[in-house]
Amino acid sequence: MSALAVGTVITVALGMWLYFNLVDSMSVRHMPAAVRAELATLRASSHPDQARLWQIAQQYYDIRRFQPGLENPDWLMLFILVVTAVPVIIGLGLWASRPLSSQFTAVAQAARRVSDGEFAARVQVVPHAPDELAELAMDFNDMTTRLQQFEQEVRDSSAMLAHELRTPLNAAMGRLQGMLDEVFPLEREQVRSVHRQLEQLNRLVSDLHLFSLARAGQLALEPDAFALRELIAERLEWVGPQLAQAGIEPVWPSTTRVRLYADRDRVGQVLSILIHNVLRYASSGGSLEITVSEQAGEVSITVGDRGPGVAPEQLSQMRERFWRADHSRARHSGGSGLGLAIALAISQSHGGDLVCRNRRGGGMAVEMRLPASAAAAPR
Repeated sequence: MSALAVGTVITVALGMWLYFNLVDSMSVRHMPAAVRAELATLRASSHPDQARLWQIAQQYYDIRRFQPGLENPDWLMLFILVVTAVPVIIGLGLWASRPLSSQFTAVAQAARRVSDGEFAARVQVVPHAPDELAELAMDFNDMTTRLQQFEQEVRDSSAMLAHELRTPLNAAMGRLQGMLDEVFPLEREQVRSVHRQLEQLNRLVSDLHLFSLARAGQLALEPDAFALRELIAERLEWVGPQLAQAGIEPVWPSTTRVRLYADRDRVGQVLSILIHNVLRYASSGGSLEITVSEQAGEVSITVGDRGPGVAPEQLSQMRERFWRADHSRARHSGGSGLGLAIALAISQSHGGDLVCRNRRGGGMAVEMRLPASAAAAPR
């Protein structure tokens, strides 16, 4: 709008300048040659004879043009220029703003489609649209792409969650109904079986709650400085009987002096998830190796095994919720499929990442990467 106003003013001013020059030329043309020469000399002089100029003006110019009232014909010319210029300028402005209005219309139409639940709606970037609007359209498309992905995730997760909850719930209800119908004896072992199934349900709900908090950026962290060696020793001690039963002698850096400034319990939770994954899915390899490295920019904690591993094309899917491979990570192992997704969420909450890869010679390695800001100065 400001450009349109400036354009109108400039057009009218230019028109008036041309008009004054035209009127002056016509007046000078009707003067005798001697008077025209005298007028040219007076105008070229730095100190012209004002009285003689006024005398020539009175004799050869329309005196009404020197009066301030509305009878001055210059006002009519100004009116004509304004009436002529404004529609032309507005027309040019509308023509120039077509890409702008077209882009706004496209965004508005796509927004209405999204509000109706059509997350596949996309905005076409209009050629020659202002850069800001083109960026708005591209940002809108990025937003709808993410919304579509989230909608698909919610749909898939709802179906998988219903399946995950239904299995232990049906088992517990069937066991209880069997005891009520006296198909199963009312014994401590039967009650203990129901309790285990309810514990599995409770663990799944707790994992989902933690995962949802992390995905929403609401996972509360309580960072503190701690020795990584002590945390690893603690988590290995917790699973000592299971490791011994599986015949696994863990290899870990008991002499590492790396210290972290992070949420000790959450980092420990990631370690426990990775260790339990080895016990659950890769105990046949008889190996559990934990390594710690500190390089410029990050601290890495890697848990490796010598189990069956996974197919290379499945590595990128391992961190998704409810993911299980069909063969090496079988359903009957009892996991909820949320472990690595939670480990990733905790890592990202610390500003880090979680990387899965197959090891040379067989087995898998899962690496928790934390930024250098998580490293604490040794005491």
